[in-house]
Amino acid sequence: MPIHNYAQPRGTTITLEIDSPALAANVVGDPSSRAVAVYLPEGYDRGNERYPIFVDLAGYSSSGLKRLGWTGFGESMPQRLDRLIASGTMGPVIGVFPDCFTALGGNQYINSSALGRWEDFLAEDLPARLEREFRVKPGRAGRALFGHSSGGYGALVHGMRRADVWGAIGCHAGDCNFDLVYRPDFPKLLTALQRHGGVEGFLKAFAAAPKWGGGDHLPLMLLAMAATYDPDPSAFMGVRLPVDPHTCELDAEAWGRWLRWDPLRMVEAPEVQANLRRLHGLFIDAGSRDQFLAHFGARALVRRLAAHGIPHVYEEFPDDHSNTSYRLDVSLPYLWRALDGAGPG
Repeated sequence: MPIHNYAQPRGTTITLEIDSPALAANVVGDPSSRAVAVYLPEGYDRGNERYPIFVDLAGYSSSGLKRLGWTGFGESMPQRLDRLIASGTMGPVIGVFPDCFTALGGNQYINSSALGRWEDFLAEDLPARLEREFRVKPGRAGRALFGHSSGGYGALVHGMRRADVWGAIGCHAGDCNFDLVYRPDFPKLLTALQRHGGVEGFLKAFAAAPKWGGGDHLPLMLLAMAATYDPDPSAFMGVRLPVDPHTCELDAEAWGRWLRWDPLRMVEAPEVQANLRRLHGLFIDAGSRDQFLAHFGARALVRRLAAHGIPHVYEEFPDDHSNTSYRLDVSLPYLWRALDGAGPG
């Protein structure tokens, strides 16, 4: 049986509000001012040491703020960091937990004309504010970005695009190989939408419901993906589907716009390969029974990374997609070691 962590956090949590121009005037009407919880390690207030920042990207339908909460037969992220640091498995870090939730249940941490410029928020607004407010190790050599599922995707894509900002990346079961992880579910999406007369009807019914149920998760997630990868600012909530709403036939041009954001396609670009080689550490893992098939995408991706001679660590473990936070006991120390041995560049 998993062991419950009863220890109270030893550090201090501070919540910032970051008003970001990058998130202003988004189509879905979300606020541009966002809360970011910052966990300062024990001893921060007793010295002049500078610390690396570890930014945690939440999975779809969650928020960084949730990572601070009590967990039965488990632990919060502050408790986990305390435990790993106290055991000597890793050194002290500043944990950063941004709220990146949206009206469509989340996002993929890239720039979207519908949901907001989340890449710019994370790569520009957030580090700048943290460096002003706290004693952080400056530059990319002091920054790790990690996450699970959508958060893992976001971390991976930032490593592919923004190695000028991030020094180490941890991707747990990130979305990869869109033909496997998204395309088979479009018939289910259309079946859900037709009960409400389409995208607008579904989203209005969802907003009016007293609660959201398990049956809402898949269609809402795919609508969020549509508003992320191929947004149409003139459409309701920025959602444009890559399939015919009546026949489910694929719109090849629209699907091609989604695939531009598929890590399997992105990794073939020379500039992406150059960015990945700049990283001080790249960690990828997936469960061998992932119900969303993330392990197949991860396997294909790491095969391409190996073919291109891009350094990385890949681990596959006997589990599925859910409740795998225990894998952070592997990735966080790896990311800390990668940054600890990094030079100033």
